Amino acid sequence: MILISNTAELAAACQRLARHPFVTVDTEFMRESTFWPKLCLIQLAGPEDALIVDPLAAGLDLQPFFELMANEGVTKVFHAARQDVEIIWTLAKVIPKPMFDTQIAAMVCGFGDSVAYGTLAHQLANAEIDKSSRFTDWSRRPLSDKQLTYALGDVTHLRKVYLALAEQLDKAGRRHWVDEELATVTSAESYETKPEDSWKRLKLKVRGRKSLAALIELAAWRERQAQAQDVPRQRVLRDEALYDIANQLPLEVGKLSELRTLSEGFARSGRAKEIVDAVRRGLERDPRTLPTIKNGAPVPPDKAALIDLLRVLLKAIAARHDVAPRLIADTEDLERLAIENDPDIPALRGWRHELFGADALRLKSGALALTVRRGEVATVPPGPE
Repeated sequence: MILISNTAELAAACQRLARHPFVTVDTEFMRESTFWPKLCLIQLAGPEDALIVDPLAAGLDLQPFFELMANEGVTKVFHAARQDVEIIWTLAKVIPKPMFDTQIAAMVCGFGDSVAYGTLAHQLANAEIDKSSRFTDWSRRPLSDKQLTYALGDVTHLRKVYLALAEQLDKAGRRHWVDEELATVTSAESYETKPEDSWKRLKLKVRGRKSLAALIELAAWRERQAQAQDVPRQRVLRDEALYDIANQLPLEVGKLSELRTLSEGFARSGRAKEIVDAVRRGLERDPRTLPTIKNGAPVPPDKAALIDLLRVLLKAIAARHDVAPRLIADTEDLERLAIENDPDIPALRGWRHELFGADALRLKSGALALTVRRGEVATVPPGPE
């Protein structure tokens, strides 16, 4: 097992790997106590060798690794790439290209929704993954042989998984499907942390437009605080407190002491005035700049029936073409397709439109009907009225 802890060794290893058509990549990181992910380990494997890099080693410069990630002559293979790419982008503003994500490829090849790496390793590489080290503390040194063996398995078995999936995709002519899916993963915009957009990750509801305006400003304030201090958002202010403040709209520091979600004495803290200022900024916003709040109204009964039919069509097409249904369309896609006249959804673009979207529109317009043939759902022209 090769464990690299100095820059010269890393540069030599990356030069070797750059001679091959692909390299498998994985990272281990910690972010329980930080805002930014803390990179603790990098695993790399080419067709002939495999190695582990210790980013926490004193004096180690990761520039050779970042140059390998930017080398467009080498395909970078990940499983569920998003978090790995986020770390690389955060540290070096580099997006690995070209890229192959085995989780996405597996969904295209009919292995189901968000298939786990262990499942693919078992089915395609005949390997059993020991998961006992999965939630280990990767920042603690020294790392045990058991931890390193587990970490290396994430890239060594991935070689066979990649080659098997790539072969299936090429035989089915679906490689471009994976490329379309990777457009979001390989976009730098996906990893930009904009404070003004941080409210979008929140799940609870506010009472009205004024509260929404306050929530947007409060969430942006919290995001800036968390980034500056490199601490989790919840450590700055819990989600429940954000909603409580946004709904109550306190304009005086003293009013914060009346909120049950804030600790006793919070109104006397240094953050109290900043929070009230954020509420005030929200109330001063031009209402025309606010997004539309989904009212959560129930779907009309006739549309609910259409959604059910679209769901049946989706499952039938997914089964026929051996593709995970969620990769083609999700519940929101089906609802918008049934309710809106011209919805801008992924299901009506690219390969999804060819596979499902075109038939879905015909079903919606009455130009297509569903029937059962030999126990399977099939599409037919509608019968005479």
